[in-house]
Amino acid sequence: MTFPAVPPSWGEPSTRTVTWYDPERSAAMGLELAGIDYLRAVLDGELPPPPISDLMKMEFVEVEEGRVVFTCEPDRSAYNPIGTVHGGLVCTLLDSVAGCAIHSTLPQGKGYTSVEIKVSYLRPVLASSGTLTATGTVIKTGSRVGFTEGVVTDAAGNLVATATSTLLVFDLPPGR
Repeated sequence: MTFPAVPPSWGEPSTRTVTWYDPERSAAMGLELAGIDYLRAVLDGELPPPPISDLMKMEFVEVEEGRVVFTCEPDRSAYNPIGTVHGGLVCTLLDSVAGCAIHSTLPQGKGYTSVEIKVSYLRPVLASSGTLTATGTVIKTGSRVGFTEGVVTDAAGNLVATATSTLLVFDLPPGR
């Protein structure tokens, strides 16, 4: 976005570049794998991370069946008008670990989508909060619905936000 006449009080502009790989290719490869194997392939660098990872500065750091861990490096590019990291970044981080936690339990040919997520924000996040760590854990999974929870802590270990999520489990269409 460019502005026609920027007042000097705005200071110098900042930029950030986002790079990603075709997510459809990765998803197609994922059709051949159980959820845990797909997530391990992403974690091990055999498949590229989804585009949102670079956009939100999220990194996948751990996966086991029913549990995943991501980190996120918030910066001022995610600030809202009052000078804190927008809650949407934290919600996206929680939605991601909640979804990937359920994905880690699914057999080949199954997918999921969020039905609802309830987030409780417990403290503001600033660029100075440092690395955020989000952990998603499966509470219960069934053939049609799964329930997960997520927590986010800042670099000092302070609890930033928690979430509960309900996810719909469905058959993936063949040859997506």
